[in-house]
Amino acid sequence: MADTGNNNRKTKTLFLLILVIVISIYAAGNYYVGLRFFQSIQSLVEPYSLFYWSSYALFATALFAARLGKRFHTGYVNDLVAITGDYWLGAIYYSLLIWAGSDIIRFLAGFIFPAVRIIKYPSFYWGIIVLFLVSLLLLYGTWNAHRPRVVHYDITIKKAAHNLPELHAVMVSDIHLGVVVDNSRLDVMVDKINELDPDIVFLVGDTIDEDVKLFANNKMPEILKKLQSKYGVYAVLGNHEYIGSNSEMAVEYLQQAGINVLVDKCIKVNNQFYVAGRDDRIAGNMTGKTRLELSRLVDSIDHSLPIILLDHQPVNLEEGKLNGIDLQLSGHTHNGQFFPNTLISRCVFENSWGYSRKGECQVVVSAGFGTWGPPIRIGSNSEIIDLTISFTR
Repeated sequence: MADTGNNNRKTKTLFLLILVIVISIYAAGNYYVGLRFFQSIQSLVEPYSLFYWSSYALFATALFAARLGKRFHTGYVNDLVAITGDYWLGAIYYSLLIWAGSDIIRFLAGFIFPAVRIIKYPSFYWGIIVLFLVSLLLLYGTWNAHRPRVVHYDITIKKAAHNLPELHAVMVSDIHLGVVVDNSRLDVMVDKINELDPDIVFLVGDTIDEDVKLFANNKMPEILKKLQSKYGVYAVLGNHEYIGSNSEMAVEYLQQAGINVLVDKCIKVNNQFYVAGRDDRIAGNMTGKTRLELSRLVDSIDHSLPIILLDHQPVNLEEGKLNGIDLQLSGHTHNGQFFPNTLISRCVFENSWGYSRKGECQVVVSAGFGTWGPPIRIGSNSEIIDLTISFTR
């Protein structure tokens, strides 16, 4: 018990340290962008400097104000502040990239063409151009995030599944149901899945975006209950169900929606194949209860039957190969969600998006249906995965 307490304290200390670093970087980035925009329009706003910086600070802190505010009051105003904060994060991100890029180019160009240093910078026109470019990116990213596509994979598993030559499955990850991905978008998702007429549906974590009460109060379980499939709907938890500190309530409401939630659990479906669901790897940090080793999870099942593993985070893919998993379905990465994070994601994860295999273990990682943070997608797509799984000896 003492070791568990020490580990929890270390985890909380590490979390606070990371939080301080992230907030410091966010504050520095906001100040840099705010200063560059102020300098570009200084002649117009200098008499109103206090108003400029006060308004700027309100937008910059909206991200945190909304998350703090929902602890005391929920409603339309708080939701609006939350969405504003999320968009502001995206705006600052791209503004920072453009301003920093132009600063570096100007600095380097100054060595080749000294006359460049004489030109007024940052100029009014360049400030307007940056603002226009960022606005265009946010508009496109929002439009793109609301256009889910269906991505198809043909999978062959070299095992027989008693009188079942083929299984038609639909997989969705990272829906992030909440303020941004609301009832209307959930309706669209459910309709698209039902149109595909699957035999089975897999929800691979982060179905709920932290706020389980909002999920329940908005009657989202009733919409999820409309999912239709022959063998039912199976789900695992993701890191966001735990970040919301209500993982048990999340399980309860998902089950009320008719969903089989597998928390370190295996289930044999129609005596033909197994679906194994792993708890999220963050569970130990949030609850003190470490998830089962994969070897223990699948130790007592019949490995002559096909085994489909649901594991939210595509980490340590070698485990599936070593433990006889035939198909692993994961999400979490969002495929970076927006450029250039899409490139970073590919460096962080062995499989950031799409299909890969480790020996006989095949892996499909989804870019997800919803979004987290800035509700935009640039360089990635919102998607529903359509799987045709063939069973052959």
